[in-house]
Amino acid sequence: MAPGRIRIGTCSWTESSLIESGAFYPHGAGTPKARLKYYSHRFDTVEIESSYYQIPTIEMANAWVSRTPQNFLFHAKAFGALTGHNIAPRRLPEHLRRILPAADQEKEELHLSEPELLKGVAQAMLEALVPLREARKMGFVIFQFPPWFGFSKANLAYLGYCRELMTGIPIAVEFRHGSWFTSHHRDQVFAFLREHKITYITCDEPQYGNLSTAPFHPEATTGIAYLRLHGRSGDSWHGGPPTDEYLYPEQELEEIAQHALRLSETARTTFIMFNNCRCGYAAQNALRMRDHYLRNCE
Repeated sequence: MAPGRIRIGTCSWTESSLIESGAFYPHGAGTPKARLKYYSHRFDTVEIESSYYQIPTIEMANAWVSRTPQNFLFHAKAFGALTGHNIAPRRLPEHLRRILPAADQEKEELHLSEPELLKGVAQAMLEALVPLREARKMGFVIFQFPPWFGFSKANLAYLGYCRELMTGIPIAVEFRHGSWFTSHHRDQVFAFLREHKITYITCDEPQYGNLSTAPFHPEATTGIAYLRLHGRSGDSWHGGPPTDEYLYPEQELEEIAQHALRLSETARTTFIMFNNCRCGYAAQNALRMRDHYLRNCE
């Protein structure tokens, strides 16, 4: 069987320091339209980071479709309320904000747990992403769970609930706590993901020799493999400068490429997504990965 396709991209095309650095976009790409057009002629996939903070509109999705080539794929981060993060009530669609108690509507941050609201949020996301689905440019909705979302039977069941909420679009999940990968739980976790057809995201992040972060454990639970690369600089992970100010050196890029090639032997498609977005590092690493290590695989 021939190896599957490898797609390479970044986890944002709009991150502010990427734009301000001048390291990727040319001088003439000064508008959102121009930047996405430029990006999509250099890479064939990207994550929509803004959907974590606010559910996009159909108009936005239509614009993304019109600005990208036919074979381009978007992955949308799930709105933060769906992954247990606090959200700003003002970021909710108006019809959902009206459901909240009056006092909650005025809060700066709010944790949503009511099933009616979570279903409403999921439905709003599904509706907003219809243009991408119709244009066959929709990849995954990415559920990036927080570091405090550790392994438990309840949290494992919640993954299945997320799959039900997003019926019509495949989901991929990223764990940021090491308890999902202990010898007691790992096999159960991967079996659950395979049974429910949920794509596992291999997370690459700094390690401290404990369970506070997720280990780099390349694996695939569906026909799609997904590597999401945050950087490995432990000095900037907790309380220091932003963690994504990390440029992968050549030795690490080669290591990641070898893992991607191994996964592609059985996966239909393997995504390599760089999330060290600051200062243009993600784009720099992605271009290097594509042009030097995997130039014959796309």
